[in-house]
Amino acid sequence: MKDSSVVGVEMSAIAADRSGRFDVALRKPGKLYQNGGKRLFDLVMAVLTLPIIAPVVFILWAFVRADGGPGFYSQTRIGVGGREFRCWKLRTMIMDADTVLREMCDADPELAQEWHRNQKLANDPRITKIGRFLRASSLDELPQIWNILLGDMSFVGPRPFMDDQDFLYVAAGGRAYYTVRPGITGPWQVFGRGETSFTDRVKYDTFYCDKLTLKSDLFYIWKTVGVVVRRTGS
Repeated sequence: MKDSSVVGVEMSAIAADRSGRFDVALRKPGKLYQNGGKRLFDLVMAVLTLPIIAPVVFILWAFVRADGGPGFYSQTRIGVGGREFRCWKLRTMIMDADTVLREMCDADPELAQEWHRNQKLANDPRITKIGRFLRASSLDELPQIWNILLGDMSFVGPRPFMDDQDFLYVAAGGRAYYTVRPGITGPWQVFGRGETSFTDRVKYDTFYCDKLTLKSDLFYIWKTVGVVVRRTGS
């Protein structure tokens, strides 16, 4: 596949299939942080924080397991270049939550519309008691440090979305997401979560990618500390 230049960005591959997914590999000339520094930053941060994060994850895992279900939950998400990966979290919902959601949507057209529009429910009855705490504090996402070590994710980046949400993102004109690794935190996670529709996130992702620097990543990490302390996540 031949390289092409789009708005000063060298793209080594862009292909779209019927589902609207993109296979994108992107390098920005002169952008040292985007082209390798960001990955190095992630690895150093992961190694430094793992001794702290691992015991916390183990303790929270034990609490989640108290209801008899698994402590961890994984789901297929879309990563950089449109590639799929398994994203890990602490389980925050009841067992068979996806089946329950389909049944709820079939029984309630308004709820189904809310899910289609926002890809989340304002008052989701599937979330467990400890799950609400984990989501509000964003601690349910701590296991994603494993995804960072594997190279699937970054500490900072667009929020990873599910494979069946791919076409919604593309239909909304989104492309920036596919050019970087999705992150545990980022502009949408800090400023938009719980208050915007799914397709509104396109502008957050585009802004993040356009302004991506080490300084901006450190800023979002700092703002995330406030989300955890104030438990304003969702």
